[in-house]
Amino acid sequence: MRRTLSGIGPAVFGVFAALALSACTVQPLYGPIGTDAPLTAELHAVAVDPIPDRIGHYVRNELIFALNGTGSDEPPRYRLMVALKERVQTPILDTVTGRATSATVIVDAEYKLINIADEQVITKGVAFGVASYDRFSNRLANVRAARDGEIRDAKVIADMIRTRVATALSK
Repeated sequence: MRRTLSGIGPAVFGVFAALALSACTVQPLYGPIGTDAPLTAELHAVAVDPIPDRIGHYVRNELIFALNGTGSDEPPRYRLMVALKERVQTPILDTVTGRATSATVIVDAEYKLINIADEQVITKGVAFGVASYDRFSNRLANVRAARDGEIRDAKVIADMIRTRVATALSK
């Protein structure tokens, strides 16, 4: 008798947990939204404003590909504005030569998604990327490593912004 009652406890807990979770309104991010238009069509309608500097070029290209990787030419309904701040830190120094042996590229991206029709801000925020790289005595290797760090930061930032924009447009 005792063994039978001990098996009922987890089963009852499972039933109550299932009932509690069934009350949640979780929806898939890329499913249909309120107007029965899929989210991907809404993301295709986001135009990315030009971003200055080399890192801005990388971030803009990654955003365009992340939002509309199909190459379709949708008329823009939203405008995405991004402002970047980049800095490089050299946390580790060689005590003999006094040169930095590594560096970190830190990029902060402040973004705003604006509805073109009424100029209302839909969402805004800050995304950031941090990429480290080793520094060598060869100057060209350092330049290339720093550029690779910027490209990695651009991919991370574009992914963060795309996810946040998709979340805002799905509401």
